[in-house]
Amino acid sequence: MKAFTKHLPHYLSLFGILFAAFAGLVMFSYDKYFQLSVAVAASAAYVAWGVVHHILHKDFHFEIFLEYLAVAILGLTIIFSLIIRS
Repeated sequence: MKAFTKHLPHYLSLFGILFAAFAGLVMFSYDKYFQLSVAVAASAAYVAWGVVHHILHKDFHFEIFLEYLAVAILGLTIIFSLIIRS
């Protein structure tokens, strides 16, 4: 629990990024291209957040970057398929 509270400001900023992305997807439901732009921006912000988080804690490795990038691409693939199909 101590580790979680130590990283709480970082997780709150990640939550803010994801909440803003969700709000953007909902508020702009009438514009698929803007939703796709919001999804790409959220994915880039997620990767940037991960890199900054690990650099600040001095445990950043290239494999960590690849992991965040893979999760972002997977998320983008899912969101793109949901937006395009609707």
